[in-house]
Amino acid sequence: MAELARPVILFDGVCHLCSRFVQFVLQRDPAGQFDFAPLQSDFARQRLGTLHLTSVVLIDKEQVFYAEIAVLRILTRLKWPWPWLARLASRLPGPLLAACYRFVAQSRYQIFGRDAVCALPPPQWKGRFLS
Repeated sequence: MAELARPVILFDGVCHLCSRFVQFVLQRDPAGQFDFAPLQSDFARQRLGTLHLTSVVLIDKEQVFYAEIAVLRILTRLKWPWPWLARLASRLPGPLLAACYRFVAQSRYQIFGRDAVCALPPPQWKGRFLS
């Protein structure tokens, strides 16, 4: 597959927490360095196959990062203080960070809710979403 112009964040398009995370990144990424696609999209299926994913995924220069590693790598590219906080969080024991991420990922629908279908992106950012 062709190399991507920008790193792509794959997210659960029906999850309210995931959608808020996308909004969070968009607001703190003034350089527009990320594109986005829901895990439910054809783009995600073409890149990842039929894996059933329940986490944020970052595709960067044909490397794929999952879950807490993806989130930390995303945060390092945002406006201050997020890179600093990502570096601080990366010093936590890996199993603890992974367990915290898994807990949130497994209970995100119950805590934050979900939609029946993927939400449409805001008009000002529509060009940054892949389908």
